[in-house]
Amino acid sequence: MSNILHVGLNCIEPILDMPTNRSIPNKRWHLAFTAIYSSRALYSLLNQKKKKKSRKLPVPSNPSFVVLNVKPEAFSSIDHTTLTAIVNQKSFNKLLEFGGIEGVADALGTGIKNGIDGSVNNVALRQEAFGLNTYQRPPAKRLFHFVVEAFKDLTILILLFCAALSLGFGIKENGAKEGWYDGGSIFVAVLLVISVSAVSNFRQNRQFEKLSKVSNNIKVDVVRNGHRQQISIFEVVVGDVVCLKIGDQVPADGLFLDGHSLQVDESSMTGESDHVEINSHHIPFLFSGTKVADGYAQMLVTSVGMNTTWGEMMSTISRDTNEQTPLQARLNKLTSSIGKAGLAVAFLVLVVLLVRYFTGNTEVENGNQEFNGSNTKADDIVNSVVRIIAAAVTIVVVAIPEGLPLAVTLTLAYSMKRMMADQAMVRKLSACETMGSATTICTDKTGTLTLNQMKVTKFWLGQDPIEDSSLISTDLLNLIQQGVALNTTGSVYRATSGSNYEFSGSPTEKAILSWAVLELDMEMKILIKDFTILHVEAFNSEKKRSGVSIRSEADHNTVHMHWKGAAEMILAMCSSYYDASGRMKDIDDGEWMTFEQIIQGMAASSLRCIAFAHKQIPEEEHEIRETSQKLEEDSLTLIGLVGIKDPCRPGVRRAVEDCQYAGVNVKMITGDNVFTARAIATECGILRPHQDTNNEAVVEGEVFRNYTPEERMEKVDKIRVMARSSPFDKLLMVQCLKQKGHVVAVTGDGTNDAPALKEADIGLSMGIQGTEVAKECSDIIILDDNFDSVATVLKWGRCVYDNIQKFIQFQLTVNVAALVINFVAAISAGEVPLTAVQLLWVNLIMDTLGALALATEQPTKELMERPPVGRTEPLITNIMWRNLLVQALYQIAVLLTLQFKGESIFGVNEKVKDTLIFNTFVFYQVFNEFNARKLEKKNVFKGIHKNKLFLGIIGITIILQVVMVEFLKKFADTERLNWGQWGACLGIAAISWPLGWVVKCISVSKKPFLSYLRWQEHHFLLYVCTKI
Repeated sequence: MSNILHVGLNCIEPILDMPTNRSIPNKRWHLAFTAIYSSRALYSLLNQKKKKKSRKLPVPSNPSFVVLNVKPEAFSSIDHTTLTAIVNQKSFNKLLEFGGIEGVADALGTGIKNGIDGSVNNVALRQEAFGLNTYQRPPAKRLFHFVVEAFKDLTILILLFCAALSLGFGIKENGAKEGWYDGGSIFVAVLLVISVSAVSNFRQNRQFEKLSKVSNNIKVDVVRNGHRQQISIFEVVVGDVVCLKIGDQVPADGLFLDGHSLQVDESSMTGESDHVEINSHHIPFLFSGTKVADGYAQMLVTSVGMNTTWGEMMSTISRDTNEQTPLQARLNKLTSSIGKAGLAVAFLVLVVLLVRYFTGNTEVENGNQEFNGSNTKADDIVNSVVRIIAAAVTIVVVAIPEGLPLAVTLTLAYSMKRMMADQAMVRKLSACETMGSATTICTDKTGTLTLNQMKVTKFWLGQDPIEDSSLISTDLLNLIQQGVALNTTGSVYRATSGSNYEFSGSPTEKAILSWAVLELDMEMKILIKDFTILHVEAFNSEKKRSGVSIRSEADHNTVHMHWKGAAEMILAMCSSYYDASGRMKDIDDGEWMTFEQIIQGMAASSLRCIAFAHKQIPEEEHEIRETSQKLEEDSLTLIGLVGIKDPCRPGVRRAVEDCQYAGVNVKMITGDNVFTARAIATECGILRPHQDTNNEAVVEGEVFRNYTPEERMEKVDKIRVMARSSPFDKLLMVQCLKQKGHVVAVTGDGTNDAPALKEADIGLSMGIQGTEVAKECSDIIILDDNFDSVATVLKWGRCVYDNIQKFIQFQLTVNVAALVINFVAAISAGEVPLTAVQLLWVNLIMDTLGALALATEQPTKELMERPPVGRTEPLITNIMWRNLLVQALYQIAVLLTLQFKGESIFGVNEKVKDTLIFNTFVFYQVFNEFNARKLEKKNVFKGIHKNKLFLGIIGITIILQVVMVEFLKKFADTERLNWGQWGACLGIAAISWPLGWVVKCISVSKKPFLSYLRWQEHHFLLYVCTKI
């Protein structure tokens, strides 16, 4: 028995391995847990002993009851359903009945200061008891759903109708054995297009699901074992103490523990736009999914996952990935227009052929009239009419470019996947293509152009630079340490006296804390213990400063106020300063000029200047002012100035120059002062050394804000740098640029950047430093916060547009050629040279294989040599019209020559001639696919070795064409060709290469081609009106 008990106790040793510095509530919970566990284990072992005697079975050496029996009892003192209801119903009275927030924390085994025990076993136990912080999503759409969606497309429905007609007429005319070829091949081609489209959309949906998981995996600050650390939102458990700051998403339902000036945006839950003030006295309830609008706090998690209101709501929502981008909408319109033109031509052919037949203008093989009035059998009339309708159906099939929407889907899916690898996560598909049209990028400085690795490199006390902290007077040193330790949202952690410090918070906060701890020997824990924080004004990007009022535990009669923020703004609030010896001196005009020169000197060295100020007031005066909930902002005493260095990112200058070379203006919008902003902008290449404030390249946000609307519109293009800007200034600039016709991309990371990110054509949020609010308002998330990735996104945006244009040129060339050849041949000879099977094979090359080959071309440097694509620029440019019309005319001329003179030129029968036409036509498309790779450049083979997929598709197309001609004679209605005939087909088709090179030497007008037609139509109507 003792051996069995020994085994059981060994099993629980890892679970009982708790830190020695536990809080009292943790100790109570731990002792309860141990007692319950031991009694359960003992009871279970005795039970097994009895069973052993009755059944005579051996006792298992490793019992399996370790955690399962303990789980319900571990938190037996708390009714979780009731606790969840208290938060959901915001019932403050019920919370008091529960023992208040402290009672809840005690029941959950949470230390209010130290958080929970972060051991794996404890976290797992809480997850079993209260659930995971995840919510059930609706099941993902299956492949069958996308197949059904593809069948709903109008183009597909028309083709299926044509396939049914062709199948019926074919069986009627040629019998079931061979009559199914044309109709069956249309069905096969349609099913193939549907399959590729459905699989592509299915994969894209799966990709969106993966991206959704990545974007939902938010990092959350929690306190465990007294240590502030970052974990995934999915790892948050009930009992966790979570640290919240401006811009954070509340990760679970919970209760307010401690904090200052906390305001929460609950619009996602209630629809109300007003911010709710959260505190421990009246409204301590926090809800998952809401956003922190102001202040900072710590919260106690009481419910996670599906037990929260947000979890229940999100479990019913699925992300819609059926978003149609502007380019897809334009292509669908183009497809519809081409389809209508094809139907019109097919109807015209049908009418002409029927008129020719019934007027006796068609002959049979022996030279007699095909229709001879009442002498013609009814069965022969039906067969002839069926043949004529089949010819018209064939023209409809070749006219409809069903591959265009597929090409866009493939291009967008491919580019999204590659952009993810290039550190850009696309949240909205339309942003992929819109980025190709961007004419202006408004970028942040910190973290985007710079590394966001800040370090204090300069420190001034009064008007003297300080290199050695021992020279600072004790009283002044104490004031500096108070201003750093108590006026911060960051924290300092040190596991043991010999280990390294860990600093948390924003990069600026971490830099200042690191400097104060390592250089000034600041003891943050002692300072927090010795002072009580009375009121806090949290930092935000509008005020650019933060303040705190504190009272010493040793002196209750005096209140100290500390301010920290942008140097010139804090200086403007000061009337005196401390020198290095700690003496207070008044600031006169001369002193003021000296301080401004110090600030400008640091700023010119690309340093961010932060100032500290202090004011001491009697307790009575503080009580009088407490009703206004505002800290004093005048007559402060300047403590000191620090200069923080944040180096520029390697390669950022090259990325900026690439954007500028591509015709995209880069503007830097920053909260830093003019001198720092100008120094960084010059270092990054945004500003030329000769550009300064005289020519309005650099402007302050307040100056820009105070311009008249006319002045803003006039000067906005000249501005390269906006310093000391507020979020409103950024929004104002975006609006002005859009009014002037610019396509604007904006980067942002803060909550207050949300309006500008929404207003911009493309919102780019930062993945590392960006708040959840900023990410939700953006179209693309830059995962590494690097401007180089912004330039890469620009390149991919242009690549998407370019690949679509390549495919349009390629497909329209085939459509125009095939339509004209069949139309002319049908009207003149009464039959079409290319059968439905052959035309569908050509369509397959165009639609599926062609889309795959051309839609997966990677970005090239050439893309960044062109100006941005205009917002209203036509999809088919003059360059494309030039290329496709010349190639199509060449194909039409040669194939019509073969149609009417091919038998005599090659000395072959009609069947072989038709095969030569088909074979030559297919190889035209193969060679023309190379021409389509470059719309303007003459060398179409450049970089082809990098696109293995393109080369593979060309190889597959050639092999399948050989099989079609040589081995599928009946199905494809072809005859075998000899080596000479194969050579002739290849030689004639290969002429499209030198033809493509020559045609690119012809310059074209920038005025859209179709505008000339509209101009001619307008003048013709005017002429008619004047004559009338």
